[in-house]
Amino acid sequence: MAERHRAAGEVPTLLLHSCCGPCSTSVMERLTEFFKVTVFYYNPNIYPEEEYAHRVAEQERLISLFPQVHPISFLAGEYDPQEFYEIAREYENLPEGGERCFRCYELRLRKTAQMAAAGGFDYFTTTLTVSPLKNAQKLNEIGEKVAEEIGGTAWLLSDFKKKNGYLRSCELSREFGMYRQDYCGCVYSLRRDHVGLNHHRTESSEDVPAVKTDS
Repeated sequence: MAERHRAAGEVPTLLLHSCCGPCSTSVMERLTEFFKVTVFYYNPNIYPEEEYAHRVAEQERLISLFPQVHPISFLAGEYDPQEFYEIAREYENLPEGGERCFRCYELRLRKTAQMAAAGGFDYFTTTLTVSPLKNAQKLNEIGEKVAEEIGGTAWLLSDFKKKNGYLRSCELSREFGMYRQDYCGCVYSLRRDHVGLNHHRTESSEDVPAVKTDS
């Protein structure tokens, strides 16, 4: 598909949902060759707000430094953690990689599809498939579903971890001195991993504040 556009002298637009700066590195490197990319940082699952702000800043810093064949721009989504807590309700105690995560995928991809359609983008996709811990098949299923439901923009099928995509993201993260977080981002993964927010200490799950899940 990308080669077809290039052969025709076309540079389509793509809205790229980014879960974090490190995961976006090798994905941007691959996509900037074929697309005008706008990185959309929409992750209301991130806890706490200070962590969210740190990840946003790292994403913007990376884009400002990153080699670009075609332009890469940045778009910040609204940070409203309650959106995440609503979809996680009754799924709080499930292990990582289960239904709570799938619902989180859909929350973020649906918003990306809406923004892509409103902005007239040709395609949308996500960096999430670069991670070996994320279910690429499920992400593609959800992406195709929301693209069909919302209309106006095509879902770009991906499994960015292939062709050493994940290893390349690690290399580029080191090259750009990226902040690499030690937990997925949500409060449930923080409790599971018992990781402190400075990532050089640990703290017990009892130190993590209770989460409000009602309206």
